[in-house]
Amino acid sequence: MRTISKRTQYGLKAVLNLASRYGEGPVLIATLSEEEHIPIKFLELILLNLKSRGILSSKKGKGGGYELSRPPSTITVGSLIRMMEGPLAPLPCASETAFQACDECADVEGCGIRIIMRQVRDAMAEILDKTTLADLIRRTGGPGKRKAAPLMYHI
Repeated sequence: MRTISKRTQYGLKAVLNLASRYGEGPVLIATLSEEEHIPIKFLELILLNLKSRGILSSKKGKGGGYELSRPPSTITVGSLIRMMEGPLAPLPCASETAFQACDECADVEGCGIRIIMRQVRDAMAEILDKTTLADLIRRTGGPGKRKAAPLMYHI
């Protein structure tokens, strides 16, 4: 099964940190790097990518840094993962947004592997697309805080 990359894990941690500080102003890359234990050079690339996609904004100079460009309640975990990782589906033939038929598959609609991988994709999307950064902050207390309650999902 496909796993998300370290880049995506770090991106999610950094964005969640910024979400927990929403409205407080920009945060220095060095602060994010230290608090989230992310190599600073790697973090710079991740944040630039997220800025180019409109999730973050930045300010230069004194009091500068990065911040979310919109409220945490409007950003889903699913949208962030797709931005950084691509489609959620474990196989291209199970993707809604990047469908590609398998070369060796004679019957795409009747393929058992595609059917089950589509269900996996749908279950992941159901959770990730309904969970906002604000939801995660409420459920966990935010980065560096003690968990308020365990995350519970029923599929």
